[in-house]
Amino acid sequence: MITLRPSTQRGYADHGWLKSFHSFSFAGYHDPAHMGWGNLRVINEDRVAPGRGFGTHGHRDMEIISYVLSGTLAHKDSLGNVKTITPGEVQRMSAGTGVQHSEFNPSASADTHFLQIWIEPDVSGITPGYEQKTFSDVDKQGRLRLVASPDGVQGSVRIHADARVYAGLFDGPQTASLLVDVGRKVYVHLVRGQLLVNGVTLKTGDAALLADEASVTLFDGVDAEVLVFDLSD
Repeated sequence: MITLRPSTQRGYADHGWLKSFHSFSFAGYHDPAHMGWGNLRVINEDRVAPGRGFGTHGHRDMEIISYVLSGTLAHKDSLGNVKTITPGEVQRMSAGTGVQHSEFNPSASADTHFLQIWIEPDVSGITPGYEQKTFSDVDKQGRLRLVASPDGVQGSVRIHADARVYAGLFDGPQTASLLVDVGRKVYVHLVRGQLLVNGVTLKTGDAALLADEASVTLFDGVDAEVLVFDLSD
């Protein structure tokens, strides 16, 4: 079964300095029909104005992934990490027993556009951790590149969750397929462009929710960037 979630049906919040689309219930947006998908709990598409950002705040027992689409995201946390994240990089923060962090757009002129992703962990109370890796466009072109996994294989960042995250770029006659184990769920989020997912057309910001599907096939992309989540139920 495949269900299309159009971009226009997402929650939206405009705080002036922050404009955010919510794929699932978050903060002031609550929709009982969209509380998450499998162990995927949050996908927020955020645009942060120049010189603004999220002040220091806390998280615990959550795997948090930041995926920057344009601009730069400056990160500082209570673990001692002071980092910048740019397009092509994937940041993973395991909140565990508790971590404080801030996120900021250091540019004086350009927005920071990024995805904030939360995945529920398999275990609680772990020691907080941080990891950041770069995945080139060449690595993602015409294929699904594993960027996050429970075991960190293929150079992916390691998350403490039964989930795998893939990133891909598709344009023209490029096809990729992912086999799915019985009982698992898949969430396909189209970052930009247009793409066919198991025969269903997705456009920028759209998502496809898949259950009881043996495989996911992506093809006929038009300047498409996509994230695919293989999730426990």
